[in-house]
Amino acid sequence: MINRQKTKYMVQLSLMAALVVVVAFVPFLGYIPLVFIKATTVHIPVIIGAILLGPKAGAVLGGVFGLTSIIKNTMEPNLSSFVFSPFIPVPGADAGSPKALFISMVPRILIGVVTALLFRLFSKLFHSKRTSCVLAGLAGAITNTILVMGSIYVLFGQQYAAVKQVAFEKLAMVLMGVVFTNGLAEAVVAAVLAGLIVPPLLKNTENSRI
Repeated sequence: MINRQKTKYMVQLSLMAALVVVVAFVPFLGYIPLVFIKATTVHIPVIIGAILLGPKAGAVLGGVFGLTSIIKNTMEPNLSSFVFSPFIPVPGADAGSPKALFISMVPRILIGVVTALLFRLFSKLFHSKRTSCVLAGLAGAITNTILVMGSIYVLFGQQYAAVKQVAFEKLAMVLMGVVFTNGLAEAVVAAVLAGLIVPPLLKNTENSRI
């Protein structure tokens, strides 16, 4: 029985990881190019998988998301790709920075961990699985946006401000604008889809979460 549950878990995790990759690499679906940054929907299968399979699976799926971010920003760079890919030269330098790995990977891994743990918490606080899914999805998406924008400010603030053609003193307000526009929209979409998609699937995955 234990082996069957582990096999089921691995199959479900592999399918969700494949979905993350598909969403990421279908043009204009996973990464929507804007002038200075790419809006994303890749966090949505990460959030769904984290709720269904637990925090360890959420971390793996977030890691897959991070890898697709590095690949996409390397292969299809825009003005801000240097903050997501260590292979894109930082403005004013001849090479990229390993700090980009932190921005691409850590916030994305934490999407899955935070979403799964908060779903477990909300499930104890609320009787409705749908409500728990919505709140966990909202929190997971917000985690990504705040950590990515905050990391950009701390690790690449001067360079990012130069690319945005704004004074560094105003960069915090610019990034907050991204949080309350793109970030909020991404969070609402994630919350709605988590509330619609996940509840019917929970019965098939509850015994295989880790």
